[in-house]
Amino acid sequence: MTLTLFALGVYTAATGSGLACQAQWPLCSDQLIPAMTINPDFIEWFHRVWAMVTGFLIIGVAGWSWIGSFDRQTRLATTLAVAILPVQIAVGAITVTIGGLVPGGYTVSTHAAHLIVALCIFTLLGLATMWGGERAGSARLLRLALGVAIAGVLASAVFSRAVPFLTYSPGAQGAFYVAGLSAHLGLVATLVAATDAIDGGVSGLAPSAARTVRRLAAGAMAALVVTLLLGRDLVLYTTTWQRVNLVTLALAFALAAGAAWVLRGSDAAAERSTAIGGD
Repeated sequence: MTLTLFALGVYTAATGSGLACQAQWPLCSDQLIPAMTINPDFIEWFHRVWAMVTGFLIIGVAGWSWIGSFDRQTRLATTLAVAILPVQIAVGAITVTIGGLVPGGYTVSTHAAHLIVALCIFTLLGLATMWGGERAGSARLLRLALGVAIAGVLASAVFSRAVPFLTYSPGAQGAFYVAGLSAHLGLVATLVAATDAIDGGVSGLAPSAARTVRRLAAGAMAALVVTLLLGRDLVLYTTTWQRVNLVTLALAFALAAGAAWVLRGSDAAAERSTAIGGD
């Protein structure tokens, strides 16, 4: 739901629908429910409804983490997601009330804050999913997570404004964030699984290799976040910024691929080792 909400928010902003509904919130053009046709009012209204349902689900997940038998990390992640949720709602309301409740609300600073807070919530939910789920077989999870990260970075490159494969249309922008955030989630899972390996929770993976994988994944995540920020109109997108975008995109892929190579080498070393037995 949160991943889809991210894509919907990007599509809404890219089509200019965020400034629809006559800059009203929570009403839309003096209506509770606008006309059910594809128009800017409906796009903005649908985005708000999806956000509301997702918000209630995030609160429900936090409550579930406290009621159920989950560890402290999981509870902390879900609670933090709920704690910053009002900030996201407030910034979202401000960005669509230009000339309304808050004049000049749709600015670069509020737009950036809306994106960054949403990314924080998405990351916290990803961590809660990893920490609160079944942790057995994390070596397999590590390989899967890196595969998702690499595939996500490559897919995001196809839709990215840095690579002139496709027109950076509203639909392409939504697809770019779906792919990029999927890669981000894969890197979050990689960090969690690598940390488990360092703590001795994963057999067959040396702590030294796990540390290298974790460092490479953290670097890839940082580069990927830069590409996600450059995907919005937070800067005047000149040729220089396009080159920066290309470099960070390539860096994210190289670091994620490097982590997969280290993991592959560790697997190969484990297969070559033989047990010493005797009577």
